[in-house]
Amino acid sequence: MDRYKMFLPAVLAAAVLLLWSSTFIVNEWQTAIKLRLGEIIGTDYPPGLHFKVPLLNDIKLFDRRIQTLDSSPQRYLTVEQKAVIVDSYVKWRIADPAQYFRSTGGSASRTSRLLSERISGSLREEFGRRTIQEVVSEDRAEMMSDLTKKADLQGNALGVEVIDVRIKKIDLPPEVSESVYMRMRAERERVASDLRAKGKEAGERIRADADRQRTVTLADAYKESEETRGEGDAKATDIYAAAYSADPDFYAFYRSLNAYRGAFGPGGDMMVLQPESEFFRFFRNQGGTAAAVNQEVSK
Repeated sequence: MDRYKMFLPAVLAAAVLLLWSSTFIVNEWQTAIKLRLGEIIGTDYPPGLHFKVPLLNDIKLFDRRIQTLDSSPQRYLTVEQKAVIVDSYVKWRIADPAQYFRSTGGSASRTSRLLSERISGSLREEFGRRTIQEVVSEDRAEMMSDLTKKADLQGNALGVEVIDVRIKKIDLPPEVSESVYMRMRAERERVASDLRAKGKEAGERIRADADRQRTVTLADAYKESEETRGEGDAKATDIYAAAYSADPDFYAFYRSLNAYRGAFGPGGDMMVLQPESEFFRFFRNQGGTAAAVNQEVSK
């Protein structure tokens, strides 16, 4: 009996080792396939504890979570034969573990290489059918949707599901960038020249309208001033006429005094007239009128 007790730990250890080699655990984030002498005999095991035949069965565990393939930037040609440098990434996961194992041997690096080649070919085809403006405009979203569907069909051969294909950045090569910038600069200069020409035209139109309004305003003001002056002259004439009608002799005398003052003022002018001229008629008047005329002239 004591002899059996000596072998009990070894038996228990062997039993534990046999049990451990006869089971395998699939985690929530894993998927598994069972091989028997290299042949797939079981796939898609749910999470939990499962059994296998030791030494006869081999278990391959794969990560079934969404993976990211971040490719290096690649150069593609558009339909105008313009080169663009595209930086993209792919979201994928294992959809068929058995097919994934047959196609890639379960190697993540080989899967990335094969998938990258397929995505690169699809990108080259899509960019070759579009212009630069289309790939950077709203059509880009439609292109990404078509590219994702096409990549997913190609991924079925690898046992993977392509969830999304996205372009992070599209750059132009230096030689293309310079020509694009020159064209953009020329376009901006053309727009600026057009705006300046339109502004100059609008300015000339505004100045012409202002000059027209100024001419019209001055003409209206001149017309109004002439009308006012005419009305004033008419009133003055009426006043002079009324005054002349009230005392014609005094009016004639007053006009003569103004004429004498202008003629005999300090101008040094010379006049040659006959003494009997009508201009001197008040000098010939008797009764003190001539003295009054001399007094007014002396002033």
